[in-house]
Amino acid sequence: MAVEKKVVIVKDGPYLVCGSIPLKEELMCTEGEHREYKPGRELAQAQTYALCRCGHTKTPPFCDGEHLRCGFDGTETADRRDFIERAETLEGPTLDLLDDHRCAYARFCHRMGSEVWTLTEGSDDPIVRAEAIKASQDCPTGRLVHLDKQQGRQQLEPQLEPEISVLQDGEKGCSGPIYVKGGIPLISADGTAYELRNRYALCRCGESSNMPFCDAAHITLNFRDGMLES
Repeated sequence: MAVEKKVVIVKDGPYLVCGSIPLKEELMCTEGEHREYKPGRELAQAQTYALCRCGHTKTPPFCDGEHLRCGFDGTETADRRDFIERAETLEGPTLDLLDDHRCAYARFCHRMGSEVWTLTEGSDDPIVRAEAIKASQDCPTGRLVHLDKQQGRQQLEPQLEPEISVLQDGEKGCSGPIYVKGGIPLISADGTAYELRNRYALCRCGESSNMPFCDAAHITLNFRDGMLES
């Protein structure tokens, strides 16, 4: 019998991942005027596994129980309203951009010597429009979603298979968030479900002020998970 794919938050503990969801490490790299994801190390696969949320595990990215020893407070503080209620709208000629400001500082919004907001405003140019869409769709947080004004303001979301990536940001010398892809349900420690999203980024340094989501605290903390190459 197949196990439902989901990520369950354990109170003051790890993320329990169920349903044989593929797990990999990805490196966030700059190539020319854009960012790319590149393959990292191969990670152990399992039907169910627990990913560290406190940032102190000695067996990254998996939980080793260190949250019990360090007194980790994983209280969930994120706004539970739906994305569409939280997001602001930036209007462009052929695209509108929804932005809920949940930033992991992954920097995929920067392309073509510009950034997604300016590119959206120039989206009457087909090349600029394509770059704007790529910038929003590569963001791991799901913060940025374009609406296609040429197709009745249809949301332009990437086609992602269910998968989880542990991100590394070698350029900043730190380890990034957990990138959850493909519409995997996220269940709170209180048993309720968060809004179902195609993509979102979970904190794994233990210091986000927007738990369980990443808020780029790993950058200021200079969080290194032990797998990051020196």
